[in-house]
Amino acid sequence: MRHDATAQLYFGPSLFVDYLDYAFGGLVDGEVVGRAFSIPFAFNIEGRTELPDGGWDQVIRWAHEDRILGRTPTTMSALEIALLPQARGIGNSLAMLDALKACAKKMRFAEMFAPVRPSQKHLLPRTPMCEYITLKRADGLPMDAWLRTHVGVGGRIVKIAPYSMTIVGTIAEWSQWTGAAFESSGEAEVEGALVPVLVSLEQNYGIYVEPNVWVRHPL
Repeated sequence: MRHDATAQLYFGPSLFVDYLDYAFGGLVDGEVVGRAFSIPFAFNIEGRTELPDGGWDQVIRWAHEDRILGRTPTTMSALEIALLPQARGIGNSLAMLDALKACAKKMRFAEMFAPVRPSQKHLLPRTPMCEYITLKRADGLPMDAWLRTHVGVGGRIVKIAPYSMTIVGTIAEWSQWTGAAFESSGEAEVEGALVPVLVSLEQNYGIYVEPNVWVRHPL
């Protein structure tokens, strides 16, 4: 995520200070086990009547534009909820999601959005996201655990963000980031990636275009 150039518009040292009210740490017995980040932005204004296909990247760019123009935000988007491995699977992710929703309520927003990164999509990197989100359990809830958490607390899947996060780097950079050797052009599966990385040895670059799933949480 940090290799996405757009991330610097949020996590950059001179910018992140403006978003501290939208960032949280998760504590268990006094130990930090997780983090949650979100961002406020103006929605339902000219040019912004639909959630962006550009997902994570675009909502950060919108918020950055709002900040520069002094535009008042009208809603909020979650950006990330991350937990240490030992803190997963025991309800902490839901607690962090609840904290973000409580923040949105405190800011008097009527809803919160999230470009959700399905937690098990990396197991099916060649399955299109539009097909993946239709996979359901017997009880009708999403097969994917993270999507199921969002839906289970009232979230509604709105649409797919087909190019939510874009990461570009040289072959050497991709090898450094992943520890993998890229020896041929084409699609390369990378551990943890939701879709394959597009590699061109001839042009010396790899491009990762990650789809996410827009979820709306009414408050």
